[in-house]
Amino acid sequence: MRHLKAFYIFHVAAGAASFTEAAQRLSITHGAVSKQIKLLEAYLSQSLFERQGRHVVLTAAGKQLYRYTEQAFKALESGVSALAQSNERCLEVSCEPTLTMRWLMTRLSDFYQQHPGTDIRLSTAGGPVTLGSNGLSLAIRRDDFALRPDYLSQPLVEEWVGPVCSAQYWQQMQSTPQQVKLLHSQTRPQAWAEWSAKSGSDLIQHQSQQSFAHFYFSLQAAVDGLGMAIGSYPLVMDDLLRGNLIAPYGFVRSGHRYVLISLYEEPRIALEQQFSIWIQQQLAACIPDVCREK
Repeated sequence: MRHLKAFYIFHVAAGAASFTEAAQRLSITHGAVSKQIKLLEAYLSQSLFERQGRHVVLTAAGKQLYRYTEQAFKALESGVSALAQSNERCLEVSCEPTLTMRWLMTRLSDFYQQHPGTDIRLSTAGGPVTLGSNGLSLAIRRDDFALRPDYLSQPLVEEWVGPVCSAQYWQQMQSTPQQVKLLHSQTRPQAWAEWSAKSGSDLIQHQSQQSFAHFYFSLQAAVDGLGMAIGSYPLVMDDLLRGNLIAPYGFVRSGHRYVLISLYEEPRIALEQQFSIWIQQQLAACIPDVCREK
């Protein structure tokens, strides 16, 4: 819109009934106010003010224009306020894909019940993250990479790992142990070897192998009875509770944690604080007796 700056200066001057006071409110000079008013009067071919002693008063055209600018700037202020409030009720969170799909999504309804009117917008990714990009405020990650020095890492839950499979597949293993298939993922290629080293088990010797592109797929393949995968607790906790998976060898500590990553910035908006507290409480309750070394 042409002369928007001039319209706003006119609006302030009209409300103050003084060019001097308008200049003080806007932190500009008296001359700058006068110049913008003259520019606007020339544009509209109308006189907007007339002097009465030290003050200025609106002409008939000025009063009419002031009604318009009052409506326009009030509407703008209201819209900006609503937009800001909407932004404060929306939070962009990046989370490990498997944790998102197998754990977090089923629990978000609890957060919304506690904090109605909020919107947690999830994106899925693993490894290093760039906070602040595309409005991203928080990230939930496995702590298997170095963080930038300007990031804050809050521990959420210790990770435990162990072989998981369906109950039917476990029965099949008992009758044909030499035909056990170990399920791998390209995102965690050393999962079996690391578990074997920590547990002291020789299960991985002389077994057939199958690899999947993602950790999530290897776990789903285990649910579907295609073999035995290394499960990460809490990623498999719901399947264990439902009986979709069993963990016949128990779990051992992986040496990693899931963490909440944020920027070293204060103050944080209320929604960030609310989500941070909620996710910590949810994950803190995720390590029952099943996670013990056997």
